[in-house]
Amino acid sequence: MQHTINDPELGITADSVLVLRNAGPKGGPGMPEYGMLPLPDHLLKQGVRDMVRISDARMSGTSYGTCVLHIAPESYVGGPLALVRTGDTITLDVEARTLRLNVDDEELETRRAEWTPPPARYERGYGALYNDQITQADTGCDFEFLARPGKVPDPYAG
Repeated sequence: MQHTINDPELGITADSVLVLRNAGPKGGPGMPEYGMLPLPDHLLKQGVRDMVRISDARMSGTSYGTCVLHIAPESYVGGPLALVRTGDTITLDVEARTLRLNVDDEELETRRAEWTPPPARYERGYGALYNDQITQADTGCDFEFLARPGKVPDPYAG
């Protein structure tokens, strides 16, 4: 990430929106604390101290700045960030509580059709169980079998 963020070929400006994908519950895996995306060195030298940063990751409450995190479903499973391309414009309106990828519906459909899921990292064991069962950020990043409706008997009851 550090190498890429400082790549002059990207043409990142103070008005750019930085997007980090594949850092959610499955993509991380484990939804690592990557949401505090660094600013490019050349912008820091110009005095830029904040930019809009968007990710399916999370970050600590001790971090700062304009960040939209926990995007769900995450890009690793084909969520909205999976469709973002370099050069797309994104509008964040905090007051209206909207985040919009300014790409027409036809182009988004083309991108959805071209998207392919990444290969499974684990074929067996805990990694496979985790990947099969973990839910998305908006539903708690819990195992599906732990979040099923139903009763669990009290082992101490009569």
